[in-house]
Amino acid sequence: MEDERIIDLYWQRDERAITATKETYGRYCYAIAYRILASHEEAEECENDTYLDAWNSIPPARPQPLSAFLGMLSRRIALDRWRKGQAKKRGGDRVLLSLDELAECLPGEAAPDAGIEAKELAAHISAFLRSRPRAEGDIFLRRYWFLDSIKEIATRYNMGESRVKMLLKRTRERLMTYLTEREVTI
Repeated sequence: MEDERIIDLYWQRDERAITATKETYGRYCYAIAYRILASHEEAEECENDTYLDAWNSIPPARPQPLSAFLGMLSRRIALDRWRKGQAKKRGGDRVLLSLDELAECLPGEAAPDAGIEAKELAAHISAFLRSRPRAEGDIFLRRYWFLDSIKEIATRYNMGESRVKMLLKRTRERLMTYLTEREVTI
């Protein structure tokens, strides 16, 4: 079903919106949560919580694109669960490692998940990634949004792990320069 039709169902408070969302974006939401939590049960709960948050947010929101909105909800819910200590036992090292890598290129004192000025920072990062070659931006997103491992990225893009690491390092350095030039601090 198309996004506009799904959103219309939410606005009409029609429960078919949840079913349509699950059919269209269920695997996507689950995958995001699973990357963070590394637990099938926790990821399924996050997926279901995503539908509840979408139900409570639409209306008044009319998100475009719906996939990005649902991805953001899934990621936030999974990170919240991870922060509560459950991820420590279930693959939290991947999350911690990715956040530590990203923290190196962010100016200021706060952690990258602190969220004080998250919308402004997200807009700057998004603009930066759009200015980069597509493959570079995609690899950056695979690592820091989807939390793919270096090995998974190397396999996906048919390149060596050392090349992926170097590309990510250089992209983080460019991002740090980009944010510093624009006097963005968090």
